[in-house]
Amino acid sequence: MGSSSHLPLWACVLALVPALRTAAAECADTFLISAAPGPNPQGTIVNKDNESPNTTCLLFSSPITYSSDSEGQEGEGTLGEKFCVKGCRQPWAAELFRSAELPVRSPLVLPAASRHECIQLCVSNTHFPCRAANFYKERRECALSSMDRFAVSEEMQLRSEATDVEYIESNCDRPMRGLCHFTEVLGRSLVSPDSIYEQVPNLQTCKDLCINSTEFHCRSYDFNQGICRLSHNTRFLPELRNAAAVGTDSGSSYHLTSCYNVSVHCGTNSMTAKIKSNKLFRGKVYDKSRPNSCVADVNSDTDFQLEMGFNDLGCEVSQESSGKFSSNIIIQHHDMIVTEQDLGLSIKCSYSLANRSVQHGVNLDVKGEPAMMGSHESSFVLSPTVTMHITDRSGDDIHAAQVGDPLSLRFRIVDQNTPYEIFVRELIAFDGVDSSEILLIDSNGCPTDPTIMGAINSVTKEGESQVLEAPFDAFKFPTSDVVQFKALVTPCLPTCEPVSCTMEDYFGTSKDVASFGRRKREISTNVEEEVVMQSIKIHDKFKFTQKATELKVRSNELPAPENCTSSGSLAFLFSLVISAQFVFFLVCYTINQRWRRSYDQDKF
Repeated sequence: MGSSSHLPLWACVLALVPALRTAAAECADTFLISAAPGPNPQGTIVNKDNESPNTTCLLFSSPITYSSDSEGQEGEGTLGEKFCVKGCRQPWAAELFRSAELPVRSPLVLPAASRHECIQLCVSNTHFPCRAANFYKERRECALSSMDRFAVSEEMQLRSEATDVEYIESNCDRPMRGLCHFTEVLGRSLVSPDSIYEQVPNLQTCKDLCINSTEFHCRSYDFNQGICRLSHNTRFLPELRNAAAVGTDSGSSYHLTSCYNVSVHCGTNSMTAKIKSNKLFRGKVYDKSRPNSCVADVNSDTDFQLEMGFNDLGCEVSQESSGKFSSNIIIQHHDMIVTEQDLGLSIKCSYSLANRSVQHGVNLDVKGEPAMMGSHESSFVLSPTVTMHITDRSGDDIHAAQVGDPLSLRFRIVDQNTPYEIFVRELIAFDGVDSSEILLIDSNGCPTDPTIMGAINSVTKEGESQVLEAPFDAFKFPTSDVVQFKALVTPCLPTCEPVSCTMEDYFGTSKDVASFGRRKREISTNVEEEVVMQSIKIHDKFKFTQKATELKVRSNELPAPENCTSSGSLAFLFSLVISAQFVFFLVCYTINQRWRRSYDQDKF
């Protein structure tokens, strides 16, 4: 990548005066930078940057004070004021603009005694990412904002009407990473680069250095003869649009116009492209094949999305194969025409239809950088985690029951946001001792004997993942009190159609009942089956009656005792024992007291 050097004042001060660094471990030395007041303040030259002859580093022994005459006047340099900020490790914490205000509505206004306190409030704010703040000196208020100069439109740029306000732009929040677009400005190199990299092989590497910069928000760069220069400013700001270029060469610079972070949400019946922008977006996002019917208009927002239904005729979502859907979308900045700034993305959702359980559930959000048109933004959704519970008819888990108790088998999808539904078939009960088993739900998903187990019904509550219930009355095998259940559970997308089962009641009357299963012929032969299992202990209801009868018979067979002891005799013996213990304790206490008195007399 090449070596790096920094031009601004904060870099040379930290390099040449390490003794100025604070000792507090929780506090980082950083700077508040601003335009140097005019005329240029006088200081001691402590370093001359050899790589940039026009750059001089000055060190001041005391803070610079601003008089009423110099307030609002700007010199040619950059002034860095050193101070302590907790939670920020950047070379400079914020950039200050005196007598300037960003005209945006602030979501949070806090009291602040100084601009330094206002910066600290912005850095430590946890309610939202603070990118800037307006500090009102007379009111001593700090108005935090999630917007800065680069996020708002041109008509909402800095105003310099009031003199009692200062605009503070944070450099401590993390810049957005993703798909970024730069515009080339011919014949204009950077005005004031913040960082220089040498021995950079090509222009693309220089662009990557800017996008991946961690020391500041890089918004522009230029490249010439292996030298890559980065800056946090951009010529698209009104105050820099007409600035003179550094030097007389005819090099070009590249300035950030927009950055997008795109994620794909794969839902039950649709796929949604969720987009975050680094600046207010005005335009639309739409399906490339259906620009009029599958579109989302966006008016000054940083978060927007486009939802495309799999069965929506207005959107063209292609199904490449079983469980794989894709579509092409366009992010268009202008409402009517396509421009060079617009972006095209190919997004994809992949669903796993295999019969298996995933231990950690389903993650439907795909995070990362989107690819340009021609490549793909994909998400792969694994099969859901399914559990089987033995419950009473109210849905409460139980671990033991008696024969005949009304129970239910409940199959529940653990993942709350899963797009899948499930069906159950080949449900078997067995004892686990001598391989005695009975088929309760056949391969089609229908009950084999309605007198033992009924059809599988859905008892899903609104807002929860799917829950299937199979009612039955508790039963057991003669060889064991433990009854074990196992079943094959298969996910389906987007919904599971119930199968129609012909069942006979107790009186031999046939009727058709819907059960949440699937016909065997509809199941792919290459699907890998997974098994869920559960067990319960079932007691015989007459077990305790047998014990009582046996006890009664045995008691009748006992010989009658020759002597009987009355309850009065027992009470007299108990009282006698207690009285003897009390007398013994009293005698011991008397002897102990006499011994103590005798010992004390002998001592004196």
